[in-house]
Parts: sequence; C-alpha cells; structure tokens
Amino acid sequence: MKLPYSWLQELVPQLPPVGDLEPVLAHLGLPLEGVEEVPAPGPGVILAAVKSARPIEGTQLTLLTLDTGASGEKTVASGAPNAVGLPAGTGVALVTPGTRLGEVEYGVRSMQGVESWGMCASAKELGIGESGAGILIFPAGTAAPGTPLSELWPADHVLDVEVTPNRADVLSALGLARDLAAYLDLELRAPPVPPIPTQPGEISVSLPDRGRVLERDPARKIRFGSDHFAARAVSGVHNGPAPLWMQRRLALAGMRSIDLIVDTSNYVMLELGQPTALYDRRDVAERRIVVAFGLREGELVKDLLGNTHQVGTEDLLILDGGAGDIPSVAEAFQTMGQPKAGTNVLGIAGIVGGDHGRVRADTRDVVIESAHFDPVLLRRTSTRLGLKTDAVYRYERGVDPLLAPKGAARVAELLRAHGGGTPEAGQTLVGEPELPGEILATGEQIRTLLGMDIGTGRMRELLARLGAKVEGEGDELRVTPPSWRVDMNIWPDLAEEVARLHGYAELPETLPTLRDHPSNLGASAPSERRAELRRTLAGLGFQEVVTYTFTSDEEAGRARAETPGVRLRNPLTADRTGMRTALYPSLLGAAKAHGGSERTLLFEIGRVFPASGEAERLGLLMRGDLVPRTHQAGVAGGLSAFKGLVQAFAGALGAQFDLAQLRGEEVPAALHPGVAGAVVWNGERVGWLGALHPEVAQEFGLKGDTFLLEVALPLPGRAWSFRDPSRAPAAWRDLAVIAPQEVSYGEVAALLRREAGDLLESAEPFDVYTGEQLGAGQRSVAVRLIFRGARTLTDAEVDPIMERLMAAVRAQGWAIREK
Repeated sequence: MKLPYSWLQELVPQLPPVGDLEPVLAHLGLPLEGVEEVPAPGPGVILAAVKSARPIEGTQLTLLTLDTGASGEKTVASGAPNAVGLPAGTGVALVTPGTRLGEVEYGVRSMQGVESWGMCASAKELGIGESGAGILIFPAGTAAPGTPLSELWPADHVLDVEVTPNRADVLSALGLARDLAAYLDLELRAPPVPPIPTQPGEISVSLPDRGRVLERDPARKIRFGSDHFAARAVSGVHNGPAPLWMQRRLALAGMRSIDLIVDTSNYVMLELGQPTALYDRRDVAERRIVVAFGLREGELVKDLLGNTHQVGTEDLLILDGGAGDIPSVAEAFQTMGQPKAGTNVLGIAGIVGGDHGRVRADTRDVVIESAHFDPVLLRRTSTRLGLKTDAVYRYERGVDPLLAPKGAARVAELLRAHGGGTPEAGQTLVGEPELPGEILATGEQIRTLLGMDIGTGRMRELLARLGAKVEGEGDELRVTPPSWRVDMNIWPDLAEEVARLHGYAELPETLPTLRDHPSNLGASAPSERRAELRRTLAGLGFQEVVTYTFTSDEEAGRARAETPGVRLRNPLTADRTGMRTALYPSLLGAAKAHGGSERTLLFEIGRVFPASGEAERLGLLMRGDLVPRTHQAGVAGGLSAFKGLVQAFAGALGAQFDLAQLRGEEVPAALHPGVAGAVVWNGERVGWLGALHPEVAQEFGLKGDTFLLEVALPLPGRAWSFRDPSRAPAAWRDLAVIAPQEVSYGEVAALLRREAGDLLESAEPFDVYTGEQLGAGQRSVAVRLIFRGARTLTDAEVDPIMERLMAAVRAQGWAIREK
C-alpha cells in the first residue's frame, strides 16, 4: 500500500521524520517495502488557466488558449484526450519554454501551422505521479495563473507499506495513522466526518434475508451478502476535475485522477478504508436499490469499463428498483423476473460498477452506496471472474462493519464542498452488522504467554489506545475490540497487541524451553499426546489404521483374545456384537487386508473394553523383515528389527524402553511362548511385545513372521533434568556380563546405570555370546560404557567405578566374562 508521508503527518502532527519511521513500522508488523522521494515540479512548470479549447481541423490535437500570468496569453497544442472541451477557467500544468524535463528541453514549436508555447504535462511526465493518460487539470480558481506548480504540489515521500492479510484495518491513511499514534502515544486527528443523518433518505434499500434463506433453502449454503448498507443521494454536483490536493494524494498513492465524482469515491476509500460506489441517479429506477444474488448461471453483466462478465446464482449483484419486490434471496429465485437485457444491474457488489448507472460526463445527481459485504462471498466471486479491484482487495480482508454510514456521509460532504452538490437531508441505513464479541483474559495469562513482566494496568492502557473498550477489576480483562479490528477474536490476540505496543524490545532474552517429551505424554492434553505418538510413528514408517471398536466372539476367538464382555443390545451386523477387548485382532485383520505386501507396518490408537475396564491403548504390527536376517545363530532378524523400531520410537519420545521376561500364563495366548516379553517404559510395565503364534497367523492367513506390541496409554513420563554438554573427551570401557538367558538386557543395563552414577553417559550392547564354556542356560552380553565429565577423566577416576560395577554384578549372582 502506497501513501504519502504528508498525509500521515496531517493525521498525526507529531509524527517522527520519514527516516525514523522504518523501524517503527517494522515493529508494528508493517515493514516498509520502500520509500520513494517525489520531488516537486521543477522551475518553469506553472499553473495556467484555460481561456478556450478548440480542435485543430484535420488532426487529433486540441488548441488551448492559456492565461500564463506574467507571460500573458499563449497557445499550446495538446493531443491529450482530456484536453478536449476543457471549460474556461480550468487550470493546467504548463511546462514553459526553456524548461528541461529529464533530457528534453521544451520550447516554442509550430504544430499544424499554429504556435505551441511549451507543453501541457501529465503527472508522469512531471515525475510526480504514475498516470500518463492525460494532462494534469485543476478546478477553476485553484491558484492565480503563473503560480509555480511547486508551491501547489510540494515535494513528498511515498511510503510503500507491506500489509499482511489479517491487518485490513491499516489499508487506509486513517488506519495506518491510528496504529502509529497508538504505538507512539501521539495525538490522532481523524478526518472530519459530518454528523450521520438519523432519518432515512429518499433511496430505499432491500437486503437478502439471511434467516429466510437458510430456512427455505438450507442446502445452498449461501453467504449472507450484505449486513450493513448506507445509501444517500446528492444533487446538483458540478463534475469537473477534483481539487488539486485530492489529485495529488491520489497520484502519490498510485491512482489516476478521473473526475470529481470518481476521485471522491477513491479518495474516501484511501482515507477511511471504506469502498463506495456512485451511481447516476437517473438510472436508479423507483429510487430503490436491491441487493440480491444472480438469477441463473451464465447471466451476462456489462461493467462500467465495457467488459462483460458471466455471473451466477451465488454472485451478489446491486440492482435498481426495476428488479421488483425481493424481500429475500430465496424469493428472488422464484419471483424476480428476467432483467431486461441486464439494464437494471447497477454493479457486481463490492467489486465493480455496472455500465447501467455509471457516472457520465453529464451526471449531476448521484446515489452513494457505502456497504459492508461478506468477505468470503466477494472473494469467491472475484476469483472466479478474475476481477481484483482496490475495493474487493479491502472487502475480502475485512472492512469495518460500522464504517458504511460514515463513508457515505464523507463522500456526500466532499461533493458538497468541492462540487457544489446538495446532499439530501436523510441517509438510508439498513441491516445490523455483526460486531466483535467480548474477549476474556487475565493479566497473568498474557504475562505467561509473553514471558514479559508487565502490569495489568499497563495492558489496559495499551489496549485502550487501540480503541478497545477495556473493563474488569484486579487482574481480570474484559476487552471489546474496536469494530475495525476484525482480526482480534481470542485472548492471545490481546497478548499480541500488548507486545506490539509495549515493545518487542522489552521481551526478555531467555534460552528456548526444551520440550519435555515424556512429561507431555503423561500430563498434557490427550489430543496432544496422541498427536505426538502419531507423528513419531509416522516418521518411523508406520501407517495408522482406524478400525471398528465392535467385534464378535468368533473374531476374538480366532485371535485368542479375551471374549467381549460388553454386549450391544441392537448390533448393526452379526459380526459386530460386542466391544473389543484388545487392539491386536483389528491390526491382524488390517494386515490380512494388505494382502501379499513384502513388509507391513501398522499402528492404531483406540479404546478397548476388557473385563478390567475401559482403557486406551496403542498397538503396533510389523510383518516381514525390514532388514536381512542376521547371521548370528539364535537371533531372529525380524524380531531384532521390530525391537529396534520400538527402541527408536521410545528414543524419539525421550523415554527408556526395556523388555522383561514373561513367564507361564503371563504370555498372551496370541504370542509365541518363546518370543514374548513385557514392555517396560520408563521403569513401568505397560504391555507386551512378541511374535505372533504360528497357529494364529494361519487363522488370519498371514505368511512370514508377524510381530505385535500392545501397551496402555498414556505412557508414563519421567522427570527430566538438563546439564550443559561437556567439551571434555570421553573415556570408555567394555564389560561382559554373564547371566542366565532369561535375564533381559534391560535388567542388566538398569543395574549398570544405577551403580555407575552421573559420569556414565551411555551403555550400549555390542555383542551376545552363548557357548559350552559358559554353561547351559547362560549368556554373555558385552556392553560398551561411555564416561564423560566436566574435564578429562583419568584412569584413577574411572577404575573405581568399574570396580563398583563388577562388584554389583557379582552381588546379583551373575559373573564377569574375562575373555
């Protein structure tokens, strides 16, 4: 968005110099994309007054006779389209002979046999604007002929501000000035808006009836269209050029001046942020405006530029009284007759005006439309038609729903002041806009979120600067956002505004908080815990399945699961008669559905209903080998891979995973009795892991090895502590522990960690050996122990730890393998 600095300075008189605004705007979340210095017109460019304008025969030139002040009466030939028929007294920008613009020096030339003294210039040729479509023209009496244009069009700076989609409230001079004044705690001088008439005007307005639309045709899901609409008539407008100051601001903002009526509409949009549309009152039949949706798909509407668009039944149109009586959208589809060749379409709401009703050269009486339209509806229509205008750009982001009557009143006042128009005494206003609701918060909430020690009283002061209504006692905040802040809906929005206005520089510098995964799993919201599990398992290659919680005795029997104890009184099907007691039967069914896949990784999070009571569980299934089978005798590659995945899963969550032995009836009936173990998570037994029994695999038609895990949720967390990583090198030792084969590595590792103390950084197994020399039923597990301290450790410090570990192993009844 481009705005001249001088405009902002008029609204905030104590505004800092333009060079100091870049960090301020960046702090407000409105970074500057650029600052352009626009010089004043150079010496030799003056305002001249038109005495006559006549065409030069046989050419497309117009001969202007000008009063140049001290240089007397001169003639200038111009090919500009807006030079044709200029009335006497109109001011123009004249480049006098001897003046250089860039590399070109202008002088006196003979054109078609007439003398042309200098050149009438456009804003673009003078380097003071972007429009080059016509010469600069000014209302009669703007200044005395011969006045240097630099006195009327001083140098300025144009700020190009990046506005994010959520900050529609700053898409205007007033909006940006309001934000700057709030942050800098400066006086804001809002543009003068005359009092809003309380009595209705001569123009009646009909809006779509939201409730009746949904009641009579709920399947259409049509948006409401418009909920606040102001209309006002102004008569007797002299539609010449806009005043110079208005043209200057429009030019610096990147807009081309057209005439007073069009320029006033554009100016109020840039000033207040309220788009308006003006129609020739002669075309508003029965002095009535009807807001309704299109009658049929493919209806043709011609816009004010002559382009034709196909509109449909969910495109909002502005119609005149010739549309008939349309109290609601639903009735419009049934009662509204076919528009006569589209002549009663005044415009496509909030996007572009229609050819019917457009302002023409002889327009004297106008009807002002200033409304609040549904942003989603307009965005859809704009996108489908490929029409992106300045008005819809603002509407689709969110215009102040209370601004419509002010916009109409401001346009009417400017047309009165600069065009001699007479606004009608009344102004029609219909609809009830939806306003922001009250937001509840506490000062402590905001302080906790920001990490900023700021008093609740200070928060009230800052939010009030934004125009919010702030109530509440003590630490309580009850905030009603201003109508223009459509982006403030929840209490963290209040925290953001407090941080913006108080100053991001005041936020304390702190180290980022380390995420405590196990604590999250044990204490955070269930949805967060599940999301964490899902993300982690998906990262390991598992696919989630969602299966029925209903099952049958037959399915439970095939899986050797507990028979359902909770029965359905009215089962949907014969195979869904009870509530499942475990997850793994569902996983086996899903694996069967996968057919002949070489490898399958599945997980499910769901509720089960065993005899012990309803519970939430996590189930994992792996079928097939993820890695080639190991060459080590007696170790199944598939099981090792599955345990590795579970270990990786635990590691990603910052948890400690171990396996403990299951004996006798502890082994689930669905598992192979020799390949099963209890899952120990952070020191607590939470479920089981093992290989699927071959007979159960046959029941489900599963070939190859299948491995299962089922654990209770939530998984237990553990207390976390943090210590700075040491820069000292590590010391390592190897220790081989001989223990009975039924002793799991987890039990060995737990003993070593407990006895080693804080200097032990890790303990990882690297070799498993069984042989005759160890004796029957014995196994040796070699463990690499890594020690690290704040400084380099010496043998004198590590050796006592190793002696303590070996003593603890022997005290357990195990042995140390020497060779």
